[in-house]
Amino acid sequence: MTKLPPLAVPRIALLAGYAVVTFLSFPHPVAGRVLDLGVVFAWLGPALLLLGLHGLTPGRAARLGFVAGLVAHSAILHWIYVVTVHYGHAPAVVGVLAPVALAAYIAVFAAALSAAWAGLGRFGLATPFAAAAVWTALDHLRSFALSGFPWATLGYAQHLNPALMPLAAFTGVYGLSFVTVLGGAALARALLEWSAGRRPGIAVGSALAAVALAHALGFAAGASHPDAGAVARVRVAVLQGNIDQGSKWSSDRGAQILAVYEDLSRRAAEAGARIVVWPETSVPGGIEADAALRERLAALARETGAAFVVGGVGLEFDAGGAPTRYFDSAFLLEPPGLFTDRYDKSHLVPFGEYVPLRDWLGFVFVAMARGMAALDVTAGPGPRVVTVAWSDGAATRVRAGVPICYELLFPDLVRRFARRGAEMLFAITNDAWYGRTGAPYQFLAMTALRAAESRLWTARAANTGVSAIIDARGRVVSRTEIFERDLLVADVPLRPAPLGGSFYTRYGDVFAYACWAVAVGLATGAVRSQSARGRAGHAT
Repeated sequence: MTKLPPLAVPRIALLAGYAVVTFLSFPHPVAGRVLDLGVVFAWLGPALLLLGLHGLTPGRAARLGFVAGLVAHSAILHWIYVVTVHYGHAPAVVGVLAPVALAAYIAVFAAALSAAWAGLGRFGLATPFAAAAVWTALDHLRSFALSGFPWATLGYAQHLNPALMPLAAFTGVYGLSFVTVLGGAALARALLEWSAGRRPGIAVGSALAAVALAHALGFAAGASHPDAGAVARVRVAVLQGNIDQGSKWSSDRGAQILAVYEDLSRRAAEAGARIVVWPETSVPGGIEADAALRERLAALARETGAAFVVGGVGLEFDAGGAPTRYFDSAFLLEPPGLFTDRYDKSHLVPFGEYVPLRDWLGFVFVAMARGMAALDVTAGPGPRVVTVAWSDGAATRVRAGVPICYELLFPDLVRRFARRGAEMLFAITNDAWYGRTGAPYQFLAMTALRAAESRLWTARAANTGVSAIIDARGRVVSRTEIFERDLLVADVPLRPAPLGGSFYTRYGDVFAYACWAVAVGLATGAVRSQSARGRAGHAT
């Protein structure tokens, strides 16, 4: 590949531009409205980053890529200040350092991408397709390395792109990342060609053709009717109690909080809801330890004739009846007033629901954040399908997955609900921790991708919002405003497996693994080229 001269734009301006447009690629509230410009800005981030790295050695590219990634993602993760300081009661310095620390984790992957890009450039392998494959492979790695933290994966920025969203049913969110980077890298390459006084060559043309083809395939896939195979519909309600995080566990407010959800449940039943979904940890008390609370909920089920999925604290007891383990759980309650099942969250939040190496680190974090629990939450055994039953003259039931909060960040975890026969998803969460930041809207975008990947309708109940009904294409059909008491009711088509089992549901991250194969092939090619150069130099 012909060596190209650098652009006249200062490198620091290009990398700063990358940080700015990456921040703008994800939704944020501005002046009472949600600014969601990812469909435009997502393409510019990869372009500016690759232009800013042009001509660097791998070592310097890694350092600058790390800094650029650190700045971009520290800004995106600013909401962690609210979590740690406002609700965790940590000192302000911890609130500032916490998002930087998490951003540093993400910046490591930006550094790896940057070093790889610079290294490939030395051997003429730095093509748009190479950039897309390596970037996507690293996005996939970020979903599980050190338990994973895939917040603000680039593909989520395309959640409002009607042409690319249908691809998620085949590739997961990683296909959206790939196409976005491919387009951005093609733009970068074209600018470099023009700066050299040449017309963009075949590398740019083939990349842009592939981006256009991806959109065409997405439009074709989106034109199909994923609900055509639905065998029935069920009216579902999601409740948003809008309970302040700072008082939701106050013992003197338990009865008042429960009354809020009882009132919303009765309104949902009056609107015809057969299944009523409460948010994560919405029940103010231990259902299994409090007979009066348990009976009050059972009476509500008998009164309304609806089935309930309610978020609460699951308990495990010792022989003496004392609680020994705590779970973040979803309880299933049927109209006769029977608790029939409990699903326990399996992927927990590090330093939020448990402290890694607590014996060594626990006292440090509890001292820094007085709102942190002294005991860890226990992880459940993993995703499984639950059966929710109600009565409409004849017994009726639906098989569902109930991903709880943090689990919704992980595509492979959520797809296992669908693979095991879920006909829809009940996504329950408590986003009150995030305050009035961009996090609730960013989390909604991730949930929309989970619906698109599995092709399952998703009912999302969030304590303070955003609660939503999302269709099988990942489109938000209806939604609430944040920090308002509200409910949504919708008739949801049921899609039993295999109808609800998309390609991604059945085969998982094969697209991401294909990107890994390409990345490994590129690395192998670079090593062989280096060896060949070494032999040639030795011969002379």
